[in-house]
Amino acid sequence: MIRIHQASIEDLHDLVPLFNDYRVFYEQSSDLVAAESFLQQRISNEQSTIFMARHGDDAVGFTQIYPVYSSVSMRSLHILNDLYVSESSRGLGIATLLLNEAKSYAMMQGSKGLTLETHQSNPAQKLYERLDFIRDEEYFHYMWKNPSI
Repeated sequence: MIRIHQASIEDLHDLVPLFNDYRVFYEQSSDLVAAESFLQQRISNEQSTIFMARHGDDAVGFTQIYPVYSSVSMRSLHILNDLYVSESSRGLGIATLLLNEAKSYAMMQGSKGLTLETHQSNPAQKLYERLDFIRDEEYFHYMWKNPSI
C-alpha cells in the first residue's frame, strides 16, 4: 500500500537519499551532507512543503512545493519545484498520488494554483496534462543567472 504524508524533520533520514538521487538524476554531484542541510533548513524554517510517498516502510518518492505570491491576483501561488519517484517504484502511480496531494494542499491553502516547469523532453508532460496542468502558450519565461555562482 502506498501512503502519502507531509514530511517533517523526523523523515530526513529517509528523505535525504531520495533528494540526493533526484539531484544526481539532474546531473548534480552526490552530496548527502548538503542535501540534509538544505532539506532541514526548508522544513525547519517552513520555507517549503514536502510530501513523501511510502510503499510499506520504504520511502519511494517526494514532491516539494514552495509558496510565492502574485501581485496581480493578490493571492498565493505555489511552485512545484521537485517531483521524484525512485527508479524501482516507477509505474505504480506514485507521481500521480504526489501531484494530487500537492493540488489538494494548494486548494486547502487558498492558493491560486501550482506552477511547474519541465524540460521539453520530459515524458512526465503527459502526466501533468492528464492531471489538468495546462502548458503556458501565452507567456515567455526568462531567467537571469548569477555569474558569480
